[in-house]
Amino acid sequence: MKRFHVHVNVNDLQASITFYNKLFAAQPARVEADYAKWMLDDPRINFAISTRGSQPGLDHLGFQVDDAAELTELKTRAESADMALLDEGDTTCCYSRSEKHWITDPQGIAWEHFHTLGNIPVFHESAPSSESSACCAPKAVPVAMPAITPKSQTACCAPSTSKTSCC
Repeated sequence: MKRFHVHVNVNDLQASITFYNKLFAAQPARVEADYAKWMLDDPRINFAISTRGSQPGLDHLGFQVDDAAELTELKTRAESADMALLDEGDTTCCYSRSEKHWITDPQGIAWEHFHTLGNIPVFHESAPSSESSACCAPKAVPVAMPAITPKSQTACCAPSTSKTSCC
């Protein structure tokens, strides 16, 4: 069974932990000095936050799978749709050892598909033969999308101080 994954970069980890504890009515499954993760069952989601991003906001989305067969299925889907795929194989990131690959949607949002193999005590273990390896969302160039013309001059999707924003 798959678990939806969301990773958000935050400025203030403790304030964000307090907020999400209240929002989810649950405590994180893991807390580190720069990271927290909730493994929720309703909805089934792996929700992580960290202070490691260059700016606050959505870092990446993904699917965590329970076994290697599900990961292979997701990889096959991506390859059959001619999606560019970054296969990291066995890697470490976010205090976990995982088998994973990445794809990027047309807006440039990274999607991680991974099978967690175990926990590790550090955020990321560097491979001895390389200066650094991809950890968390790879940097991608967004695909150009046509401009969206707002239907109205009032906010429609989220609170806004601007009267011109709309989704």
